[in-house]
Amino acid sequence: MNAALPQSVTTDGEPGSAHSEPANLMLACTAEAIGTFLLVLVGTAVATAAALGKGTAGPAYDSLAVALSFGLILIPIVSVLGPVSGAHVNPSVTLGLATAGKFPWHYVAPYWVSQMAGALVAAVLVWAAYGHGAYAQAHLGAPSPANGADVFQVLLVEAIIAFILVFTVISTATDPRVQAGTGAVAIGFSLAAGVLLGGPVSGGAGNPARALGPMIVSGTFQAWFFYVIGPLVGGVLAAAAFRLVSMASTPKVEAAPRVTTPATR
Repeated sequence: MNAALPQSVTTDGEPGSAHSEPANLMLACTAEAIGTFLLVLVGTAVATAAALGKGTAGPAYDSLAVALSFGLILIPIVSVLGPVSGAHVNPSVTLGLATAGKFPWHYVAPYWVSQMAGALVAAVLVWAAYGHGAYAQAHLGAPSPANGADVFQVLLVEAIIAFILVFTVISTATDPRVQAGTGAVAIGFSLAAGVLLGGPVSGGAGNPARALGPMIVSGTFQAWFFYVIGPLVGGVLAAAAFRLVSMASTPKVEAAPRVTTPATR
């Protein structure tokens, strides 16, 4: 995920060739809508199949499959759309990057709108693909608190998931010391790890667009406020933590001064 938007070049039709900021914003927002659509489509489709007990060539999907589906699809999204829009595909990532000073604030709201649009279309497509059961029984993969979990646990877990993801995004996408080519895999697996962590409590969203898209289309709004606030808080905290720790560098052992003796002269 590249924090900054691509710079313009002069050749029409070439990558990064948008000549004006409005044109660049429109195209970047389109990329965000597509990326969020793919993320929510794949992840919630697998979650819906798991809830309905549907398998492919064996048993139905389980919690591990759901977490991996979100993480694995994020890897190509970041690889492909990173140079185009930054591939945030998550409002908490956009807010975190802006808070860290790595993304322009006036792009935040348009990115959020685009991410929500992509999530809504994805939820509709899951409904169309899996039928009425996906809507009535699985709620299109919308997250909900686990039995016994209260809203404050949901808030905490959702913030933690976003913290893991956003801290990884900011670190790998904006720190030049990070080895090139490692970001997409690190970001994808950080999301998978967060979903595995939060799944037993909140369903493991960590993304307001991923949560609200299926909720709006299915008409289920369990603890929706906490699925929005939690990740946004986690993203801001991740940005603050990165700005603090990134000032450091790896401690190095200084070579001891060489002692010259008559025998070594």
